[in-house]
Amino acid sequence: MDAYLKVFTQKKMALLLLLVFSSGLPLALTFGTLQAVFKDAGMSLTEIGAVTLIGLPYTIKFLWAPLLDWFTPPFSGRRRGWLLIMQLALIAAIVMMARFDPATQTIPLVLAAVVVAFLSATKDIAVDAYRSDILEHSELGAGASVFVLGYRFGMLVSGAFALILSDHFPWQTVYMMMAPFMLIGIMTVLWADPEPKVTPPRTLTEAVVLPFLAFFRDKGLRGTVLLLSLIILYKLPDALAGAMTTPFLMDIGFSKTDIGIVNKGLGLLATIVGGLAGGAIFADYGLYRSLWIFGILQGVSNLVFTGLALAGPSTPGLFLAVGIENLSGGMGSTAFVALLMSLTQRQYSATQYALFSSLAAMTSRLIGPVAGSLAETLHFPLFYAVSTLGMIPGLMLLWAGRRLLAYPESK
Repeated sequence: MDAYLKVFTQKKMALLLLLVFSSGLPLALTFGTLQAVFKDAGMSLTEIGAVTLIGLPYTIKFLWAPLLDWFTPPFSGRRRGWLLIMQLALIAAIVMMARFDPATQTIPLVLAAVVVAFLSATKDIAVDAYRSDILEHSELGAGASVFVLGYRFGMLVSGAFALILSDHFPWQTVYMMMAPFMLIGIMTVLWADPEPKVTPPRTLTEAVVLPFLAFFRDKGLRGTVLLLSLIILYKLPDALAGAMTTPFLMDIGFSKTDIGIVNKGLGLLATIVGGLAGGAIFADYGLYRSLWIFGILQGVSNLVFTGLALAGPSTPGLFLAVGIENLSGGMGSTAFVALLMSLTQRQYSATQYALFSSLAAMTSRLIGPVAGSLAETLHFPLFYAVSTLGMIPGLMLLWAGRRLLAYPESK
């Protein structure tokens, strides 16, 4: 435990915290907060569920990730150069979103949100690669905790803070207020240490082909299929619940301020505690057993929303439901991020991690329309009860791939 806590005193952890903060901020602007925007504009639950497809770039970012492994910008290095470019572009794109009225300019707003999602996904490629490059295996648990912590801080600003502001300002003003927060990422990149030097792929073709061949050679056909399927399905119960959380809470009678303070604010605190606790448990129990413990918790925790749906808009119930769900989600995310980092190789970290995280994002992005239709058909109490069953496929794959996960290979 002492060794685990000591890792947090390193400069690299402070850098990662701030970089991941600037990654989490755009995500909520194109997901949960945008759901609230369109709920206010009068969209149905099915239409709001379809809006989650705006985040498709997070799912397919592996398609252009090899470019970041191969091409090194002429300033700041292979990873930090890309980070600077994406930060500047994101500021401009978020300002562009703020120009459109959601009630009368829905299509231009959606297109602007797609641009933000694309730039944010590309920035995530660079952040994830930089994090995988600078962390040793002994630091994976702490690094994963910092990832959960920083991402949630970013989403707190663009989620909870934005929702609270929306009760006092038009949505266009709220989005304009979000853009300057991206300056934190720019200053962090200028402060960041260079990543370890490795020989990058010599050609773009090598950057596209070799990361996949290297992974396939290490794991074999069966191992590759098992691990990629696990990445897709492990967070399924969280994806089902998260796709409808904001419209669910608004639908049963909570105000946007209630949601902002409790769901986003308390949710952040619970996730932080869960992330740090998850890192500590990871340090003691290892990757495989941690994934089992947290996989069960993140599935069962969805039942608290069934209870809240049956009880109605009870503030204590909201505190309890949000606390339990985010605590277990933070633990699960810590082990899951550690899993993804353990599978990457530094020479190809941008492409490999982008593939893994794209597959993970596929679940939350593509499940949105399904979750919206299910919620409308089953109604929320039964919907959240059924979503608990989403843990079963991931746990079955985890058991089948137990030998592959017991001892992560060195990078």
